[in-house]
Amino acid sequence: MAVPGLTAADRAAVNPLDRGYALLGMVLIAPTVLIFCAVIVYPLVSAIYLSLFSIFTPTLSGSFVGFRNYAELANSPEFWRSLLNNLIWTVLTLTLQVVLGIAAALMLNQAMVFRSLARSLILFPYFVSTVVAVLVWRWLFNDLYGVLNHLMMWAGILDMPLDWLGAMPNAMVSVVLVGAWKYFPFVVIAVLARLQTIPETLYEAATIDGAGAWGRFTDVTLPQLRDVLVVVVLLRAIWDFKEFDLIYLLTGGGPIIGTQTLPLMVYKEAFGLNEMGRASAVAVAMMLVMLVFMLVYFRVLRARGEEPR
Repeated sequence: MAVPGLTAADRAAVNPLDRGYALLGMVLIAPTVLIFCAVIVYPLVSAIYLSLFSIFTPTLSGSFVGFRNYAELANSPEFWRSLLNNLIWTVLTLTLQVVLGIAAALMLNQAMVFRSLARSLILFPYFVSTVVAVLVWRWLFNDLYGVLNHLMMWAGILDMPLDWLGAMPNAMVSVVLVGAWKYFPFVVIAVLARLQTIPETLYEAATIDGAGAWGRFTDVTLPQLRDVLVVVVLLRAIWDFKEFDLIYLLTGGGPIIGTQTLPLMVYKEAFGLNEMGRASAVAVAMMLVMLVFMLVYFRVLRARGEEPR
C-alpha cells in the first residue's frame, strides 16, 4: 500500500519491490541512452571542440585558436552566400513538395481506375536511389544531348540549348525541381493517410451549406490536415536544410558556388581545403541556424494557438 506524501524515490527506498522496478527501468533504458550519447552527444561535443582548433585534416594535428574560426566565418562572403543558397533551396523545394504532395494526395484519394497502381508508382521517386535519380536527371539536363533541351527546341520553346546545370539561375532551378520531385512522395504518404480518416459527414454538411469544391477544400480538408502538415513541414525543412548528396551529385555546388549550401561547404573545408577546424565551425553554425528557425517556428505556432501535439 502506497504511503501518502512519499515521492517515487522515497517509496523505492522503503519498498524493495519498488527499488527493483526502478533498477530494472534504468537497465532497460540504458542501451537507448548509450546509443543516443554515441550518435548524437559525442559527435556534437566533438564538433564544438574541433571548431576551436586549426586542424589539418589528414593528420588531425593543429593548434588552439579559440573563436577565430567563427570570426573568419562571420567575415566570409562564401559562408553568407552558402547560407543564402541553403535558405533558397530549403524554402523553394519545401514549398513545391507540399503543393505537389497535397495535389497528388487529393487525386489519389478519389475513386479512379488503377488507383492502387497509381499509389504505388507515385512513391517511386522517394524510394529510388539518389545516385540513380541524379544520373537520370543529369542525362535529361545535358546541354548537348539532353532530352529536355531536345523536346523544348522541338516544341519551339527554345531556339538553342540551355546549360541547365552549368549556369545561374538555371542550376538552382534545376536542383530545386529535382529535390521537389525526389521528396514530394513523403508528403503524399502523410497527407493521404490523413485524408482517409476525415469523416465523409463533414463534406456532406459543407455541401448542404452550399460549399463548392474549393470551399470544401479550404473549410474542411485544410483544417483537418493542419496537424499533419505541421509535422511534415518541420521534418522536411530539417532534412532539406541538411541535404548534401543530391546537390553535390547534381552540381557539386557550382557553377563556382552558385548552388553551394552549408553542408557542401563543410565537405569542401574538411576534405577539399583540409581545414577540419573551420569545417566544424561551419557545422556548428549550421546547427545554430537550424535551432533558431525551429524556435521561431514553434513560437509562431504557439502564438497562433497551433502548437503541434
